[in-house]
Amino acid sequence: MPTAPDRSSFPDTRAWIRALPALGGATPAPADTLPDSPTALFLDWIEEAADAGVPEPHAAALSTVDADGNPDARFLLLKDVTEQGFWFSGDTRSPKGRDLAANPVAALSFYWREQGRQVRVRGTVVEGEPALSARDFRERSVTARAVAAASRQSEVLDDPAEYERTVAAAVARIEADPDFVSENWRAWCIVPDSVEFWQADPGRRHVRRLYRREADRWIREVLWP
Repeated sequence: MPTAPDRSSFPDTRAWIRALPALGGATPAPADTLPDSPTALFLDWIEEAADAGVPEPHAAALSTVDADGNPDARFLLLKDVTEQGFWFSGDTRSPKGRDLAANPVAALSFYWREQGRQVRVRGTVVEGEPALSARDFRERSVTARAVAAASRQSEVLDDPAEYERTVAAAVARIEADPDFVSENWRAWCIVPDSVEFWQADPGRRHVRRLYRREADRWIREVLWP
């Protein structure tokens, strides 16, 4: 792991940031051929990241837009990948839930630093069937389910003791009824219009390959770095 330069030895923050090492680790060569759909290539890349020991390779930044057109982003965990799209979950009362209700579009951004790879997904968001949302909720740990059910996500917390009491009550409820599912929990799917695969090169001759949906088929293109 490269050592970060001493910030005090630089004239300003900009110079220090420019000196930070980038693209650590070996950069795999890009594939010469591409599968017909982005799903297959994404699964190959995330499996290679997992096999290489990349921490949380299923972590991604979800970007949304609210009713006023203001963007927001947060990191979450990918839950599934199907031919329909890329799945994640959350509470409808959360900022992302409210954003998606107002503007059902989103982007997912994956970054696997050790392999010099990014994947950028953009598309329309649809809700999964109730049974899928329920399965997603029940697959969480008891504590995670209790927090999801009890938390007023992103609201101001004036009394930490109230939070502890509310979560404890939710834990008791779930332990008494293991089939309990929060009515506000949703599984969402980004149905992609485009998926870009970005392979870094130490000399900045990056390789960018784009899948772009056109009607019922994928158009594959190579982009300038």
